[in-house]
Amino acid sequence: MTSLRFRNLEMDPSAPVAQWGVEGLLAAIDRGSLPDWRRIASAINTDPWGPLASDLNAAIDVAEDRGVAATLRRAIARARQRAENRAREEVRRRLAALVAESGFTAAEFAARLGTSPSRLSTYLSGKVVPSAASLTRTQYEASVPRPTRP
Repeated sequence: MTSLRFRNLEMDPSAPVAQWGVEGLLAAIDRGSLPDWRRIASAINTDPWGPLASDLNAAIDVAEDRGVAATLRRAIARARQRAENRAREEVRRRLAALVAESGFTAAEFAARLGTSPSRLSTYLSGKVVPSAASLTRTQYEASVPRPTRP
């Protein structure tokens, strides 16, 4: 249970963090405790670029407790990095599935995309994320039937 109290807000701190707004987040940063900060960090993990993250950044900019502010800034950065890593892995997984479903070898598939086998390898390993245009071509090429050989 938290001991956090909002002075100028018509809501209870038990409300979802996303509803606190800048004022509630600022109160939590400056007058809250570890359970409050954990709730904020957990909520940021759900949508690291959403309105809550924007409100939190605004609160961090004016917070008096620089230590908590810095910790929550790092929590935002970590949440965003995890989200980017998940997205990168999803692109890698989908691309690998498209190549496998195409029936082409990786080298043949790369040639059809107009790229080198080594570049395709970087996409398949997740080291490089292909452009939107490359992803579109990949989906198209995966849908084109492989020519039968006599």
